[in-house]
Amino acid sequence: MDTGTYIQLILVFGTLSLLSFGGGNTVIPAIHNEAVNINGWMTDPQFAAVYAISQTAPGPSMLIVSLVGWKAAGIPGALIATAAMFIPSCLLVWFVSSGFEKAKKTPWRDALEIGLPPVALGLIFASGIIVARASDHGIVAFLITGITTILLVKTKINPLLIVGVAGTIGLAGFV
Repeated sequence: MDTGTYIQLILVFGTLSLLSFGGGNTVIPAIHNEAVNINGWMTDPQFAAVYAISQTAPGPSMLIVSLVGWKAAGIPGALIATAAMFIPSCLLVWFVSSGFEKAKKTPWRDALEIGLPPVALGLIFASGIIVARASDHGIVAFLITGITTILLVKTKINPLLIVGVAGTIGLAGFV
């Protein structure tokens, strides 16, 4: 694979690593934009499939980074993308955490603790919309997404059961 793709993976995921406040899912829209629209590493349906695999597989929720890297540049791409996504944020947290405890009673710390959760929530909501747009290509898929969302939010039904039923509908060929 060409070195330019490796460099692009480092730039994309290294940057997103530092922007993923509230968890990795907050940068899903940006990952989608980079992987589908800008770099053309995959299509919308492929992105939706990779996202679904990454969320249902055991392990870290950011498995999508490895899968996008793999799709872009094989196994080396997966390793490069994963390292680029985790190393910068780990280093940042390590440096910030050493001074964060010392700033316990400062106004800027209080402002960060109050201001960042709504930003993270908005980014996670945007992620859900991006993934739904990438995967819902038809009325049945749209209905499954809507019903699943309502059931997950309004009931205490085990999420695994809901996802299993939705997966079975897809496996049966209705989507």
